[in-house]
Amino acid sequence: MTTQRVLVLGGTGRTGARIVRRLAERAVPTRVASRQGEYPFVWEDRATWDAALKGASSAYLCYSPDLAFPGVVELIAEFAQRARELGVNRLVLLSGRGEEGAQASERAVQTTAAEWTIVRSSWFAQNFSEHFLLGPVLRGRLVLPAGDVVEPFIDLEDLAELATAALIEDGHANTVYEVTGPRLLSMHDVAAEISAATGRSIDYAPSTAEEFMADLARDGIPRDDTQALAELFEEILDGRNATVTSDLESALGRPCRDFADYARRTATSNVWQTGFQDQR
Repeated sequence: MTTQRVLVLGGTGRTGARIVRRLAERAVPTRVASRQGEYPFVWEDRATWDAALKGASSAYLCYSPDLAFPGVVELIAEFAQRARELGVNRLVLLSGRGEEGAQASERAVQTTAAEWTIVRSSWFAQNFSEHFLLGPVLRGRLVLPAGDVVEPFIDLEDLAELATAALIEDGHANTVYEVTGPRLLSMHDVAAEISAATGRSIDYAPSTAEEFMADLARDGIPRDDTQALAELFEEILDGRNATVTSDLESALGRPCRDFADYARRTATSNVWQTGFQDQR
């Protein structure tokens, strides 16, 4: 286990904050880099990179909204090279399952870092409570161009546990983990699980890309982001990810959390209750 400093990019975000919490619990010196904070970091502003990297021995890399977006692979490649030059020898990259654009960024890290771990993830369960699908849940209708495709949604608590281990423990170097939850669910299943957990009626409405974008626009999400998401979903929601893997369970040495567990836990936080709008 390394006792040196760990850099967490997006350290106040959905995955980063969970990793930071776990590192703190283990008393690992950690540098939190984000747009606002002690170490301001912006991917597109290279002037912010060195202050975050200097003195770190390992780093967690994630890009929001998605690693597969245009132009991201060039940033990842350049950042990985700069990290190597500054002595950051271990990189853990969050990637997307079934995304060809994301795999190009994976290769950039694999060919540059002295030690690398790829965490190639299925859809986050927390997208429905902490990201772009919270608004649709609050409105009582999931509007997505997903048809009847099934997905093995992963709980970010499990993903963060694996990423933390890869950052500070031996045994994860030069490994690709393709991580999923334990069960395949359609969007109809997701709506039913959230309905059961909240006592609210949540529907799923299969949509076109334009309908999906228009629904997200109600939450103030910029059109460029909604269009990129729609294009990504049209690419990957074709059944290519409709399998469950054992990578996460094997790495953690225990069963993974199920979507129903996530839904019940999230419902107790009232994030799906406050301001609920049934606008079907």
